[in-house]
Amino acid sequence: MANTTSQSGGDSPSSAIAGVIVEQVPFDAPWNWLAAGWRDVWAAPRISLAYGVLFALLSVSLMLGLLVTGLPSLVLVLAGGFLLVGPVAAVGLYEASRRLEAGQSVDFGEVVRAGLNAPGQLGFFGAILAFLYFVWLQLAFLLFMLFLGSRGLPPPSEFLPTLLFTLNGLGLLVVGAVVGGILATVAFAISVISVPLLLTRRADAVTAIAASLATVVLNPKPMALWAALIAGFMVLGVATLSVGLIFAFPLIGHATWHAYRELVRVPDFV
Repeated sequence: MANTTSQSGGDSPSSAIAGVIVEQVPFDAPWNWLAAGWRDVWAAPRISLAYGVLFALLSVSLMLGLLVTGLPSLVLVLAGGFLLVGPVAAVGLYEASRRLEAGQSVDFGEVVRAGLNAPGQLGFFGAILAFLYFVWLQLAFLLFMLFLGSRGLPPPSEFLPTLLFTLNGLGLLVVGAVVGGILATVAFAISVISVPLLLTRRADAVTAIAASLATVVLNPKPMALWAALIAGFMVLGVATLSVGLIFAFPLIGHATWHAYRELVRVPDFV
C-alpha cells in the first residue's frame, strides 16, 4: 500500500493511498459542505426527509424501549451509538447526492439499493462500525457498574443529580466522556470518507480506512471542526426528542458526500 506525499497542481499537499489521492482543504471547508448538503436536502426533499424521519423514528423507538424497560438513563449511551453507526446508515443519502451531482434522476429504489450494489467492501466496513458500537455498549455498562455499584441505574429523577452532585457520578461523567470521546474519535477517523469511497469505488475496507486516516492527518483543523459540527447537530437532534434528527441526519449525510468529493480525488470516479 503506497503512501506518498506530493504536491497537487503545485498548490496544496496531498497524500496518495493505493490510488486514492487525499487533498488538503481550508479550515472553513466544512461550512461549505454543510451549505452544499442543505441544497441537496431541498433538491431531493422526499428522499432526504424520508431518511430523516426514519432515523428519528428509530431514535424514538429506542428511547421508548429504554423507558419501558426502566433504563432511560442510557439515553446518552444511545446518542453516542448514533455517532458510531451514522456513516453507514446514511449511505442512501450519499447516493442521492452522487446522482444529483451527476445530473441523474434521484430514484428512491436506486438510492435504497445503493449499499447493496456498492463495488467496495461496504458491508465489511459496516461490521467494523457495529463492532465499535458493541464495544461502546460494553464499556458503558462496565463504567456504570464500576462507579454506581451493583445496585443498578438510579431512577430518571435521580440520575442527573447523581451524575452531577456525587463523587461517583462525577467520576462516571468524566471517565465516560473520555472513553466515549476516544471511541468516537476512532470511529470518525476511520469513517470520515470511507463509506462514500466504498460506495463509488472497488476498494477494500483497509484501503478505505487508511485513506480516511490520511485525510484526518493531512487536515487536522478542518476535520476537528467537521467532527464538532457533526456531534453538535446530532446532539441537538436527540435533545429535541429526535425531531431535529429529521433535518440534521440528512443534512450531515449529504454534506458528507461533498466532504468526500473535496477531500478525495479518485482517478476512476464515475
